[in-house]
Amino acid sequence: MRFALPLGLVLGLALAAPALGATGDTKPLKVVSFSFEGPFGMYNRTDLQHGFQVYKEVCSACHSLNRVAFHTLSQAGGPEFTDAQMKAIAAGYKVLAGPNDKGETVDDKGNPLMRAGTPADYFPPPFPNEEAARAANGGALPPDLSLIVKARNGGPQYVYSIITGFNEKPPAGFKVTDGKYFNPYFIGWNISMPPPLTDGQVTFVDKAPNKIADEAYAVVTFLSWASEPHLEDRHRIGLGVMIFLVVLSGLLYLSYRKVWADAH
Repeated sequence: MRFALPLGLVLGLALAAPALGATGDTKPLKVVSFSFEGPFGMYNRTDLQHGFQVYKEVCSACHSLNRVAFHTLSQAGGPEFTDAQMKAIAAGYKVLAGPNDKGETVDDKGNPLMRAGTPADYFPPPFPNEEAARAANGGALPPDLSLIVKARNGGPQYVYSIITGFNEKPPAGFKVTDGKYFNPYFIGWNISMPPPLTDGQVTFVDKAPNKIADEAYAVVTFLSWASEPHLEDRHRIGLGVMIFLVVLSGLLYLSYRKVWADAH
C-alpha cells in the first residue's frame, strides 16, 4: 500500500532541500576500496612506501607524526623498508640532541642543539610548539596524523575525501570565508588547509602513476597503517581463532552424536 503525501508538504520539502544544502552539511564520502579493509585485509607494501613518500614530501611540512618511530618503517606489517633504508630515513631528520658534555642544550646563538635521527627516535614535529604552528598556518593548528584515520568518523574514506575534495565549486550563495578553502566533505565547508596535492606533485621512485587520486590513495594507506600498525597481526589472529572455533564446533558436534548414539 502506498501513502500519498499532502501537496503542501511535498512543496515544502522541495523548497527546503536547497536551504539544507546551504547550511554546510557534509557531502557523502567518496566510495573508495582499500586493500586493508575487511576481515582478511592486508596493507599493500607499494602503497605504504608511496604513502610515506607523499607524507615526507608534502604533509610533513605542516603535520606531525608524533606516535610513529623510525624503526617501525622496516618492521613486518608496515612499509617494510630495508634496515639500511630505514636508517637513512631516520638520519635525514634532525631531532633534539639534549644536553651535551657541558650540560648545554642550546648553541651560542640560542638555537636548540640538534642531531641526526636514529631508528629509536620518533618523527619530529615540523614546528617547535603550538604557537609556532598556528602562526605559520593562519591561526589554525594542523592536527597530528598518527591517529587521524582512526580518530575521524568515516576512517580512510573521510581522509581520502577531504584530500581530494578541493576541486569542487561552492554552491551559489555560499561564501567561502577569507583565508579558508571550500571543501564539501568538511563540516561547515570552510577548511583552513589549502589543497595539499596536485597532479604529479610527488614523483614515486618506481615511476608509478601520480595523479591526485593516486597520491591521496597512497598517503591514506600509509596513515591507516600509522593509526593501526598491527592490523595484519590482528587479522591473522582473528582468522586463526575462527578456524579453531569451527574445528572445535565440529568436534563437539561429533562428540554429541557419539554420546547420544551410545545412549540409544
